[in-house]
Amino acid sequence: MSRFLSSKYASLVPYTPGEQPKILNVTKLNTNECPFPPSEKALAWAAAHTRPLNLYPELLCGDLRAKLGALYGLGAENIVLGNGSDELLYFVFLAYCDAQHGAAFPSISYGFYPVYAAFTGIPCLEVPLREDFSVAPEDYFGLGRTIVIANPNAPTGICLTPAEVETILQKNPDSVVVIDEAYIDFGGETCMPLIGKYDNLLVIQTFSKSRSMAGARLGFAAGNPALIADLNAVIFSINPYNINSMTLALGLGVLEDEETTRKNCRTIMDNRAYTVAELKKLGFTVLPSCANFVFAASDRIGGKELYLQLKERGVLIRHFDKDGISNFNRITIGTREQMDILLQNIREILEEGV
Repeated sequence: MSRFLSSKYASLVPYTPGEQPKILNVTKLNTNECPFPPSEKALAWAAAHTRPLNLYPELLCGDLRAKLGALYGLGAENIVLGNGSDELLYFVFLAYCDAQHGAAFPSISYGFYPVYAAFTGIPCLEVPLREDFSVAPEDYFGLGRTIVIANPNAPTGICLTPAEVETILQKNPDSVVVIDEAYIDFGGETCMPLIGKYDNLLVIQTFSKSRSMAGARLGFAAGNPALIADLNAVIFSINPYNINSMTLALGLGVLEDEETTRKNCRTIMDNRAYTVAELKKLGFTVLPSCANFVFAASDRIGGKELYLQLKERGVLIRHFDKDGISNFNRITIGTREQMDILLQNIREILEEGV
């Protein structure tokens, strides 16, 4: 850090992203990317409809907002877009939190939540999970804070039902409840249908996971039009052209081919079931996952040791040095070939340790 950095950021601990190696000859199962690229149909549509790059992007992204709204039974006025869902989460902390009205989120969850709280100077309450690593809805009743819950949760993959989320909404009528559904398409049930019933619900999703667009950076939030107006006010105060023209066209192209998205999700869920069964044969404890990853631990080898040995062999998974989960690793579900490479390397590592 330079001597010019503002003192308010002196103690900031940035978010640590998963490794992004420059070499491609690794089995990369550490950042929950989709193993399948956008379809040829989506790419062709995007190529034919990209706005000329010498012009600024479409300001309000009306076509994409309308198409997303129609997909979820909402209107364009219920949707706002972000440069990835991470940007929208940051805007949530800016719009709905302050020194008097802090944030609450699970103590084991997406690592950006505490980073955003620290960056914006917001008091936060980190709520412990149950012993089984699930979120207890009753722990969020009447907190008087903006509530942010990843559902399915990360890195555990465990999911709340819409009925459980609804109890949180009912017990916090004067606070915004944000449900971060980055992984909802892999077996969870979206809370989108609750938006018309609760004016304090904001649902955030991303194109990075199920829609194969991690490199394009596109996310969206859905909620009551008044909430969307709040977020647009923040966006227009920071960066009104936050979605570039190529990403906007690709987002529309991907929505033109929802069949491929759903097919890819089914394949990943099948590969997840296969991987879980094989890991359990090897004695692993695997938490029930509704995401495109699994959270697994073994009594035969420590979590960090397994992560490091796999990395030496060219297989990347994600390890977290955090109390309560340090023996676990988060493993992205890729193609069947990638999962077989992972499993074979784990078998060899365990055999060598006998």
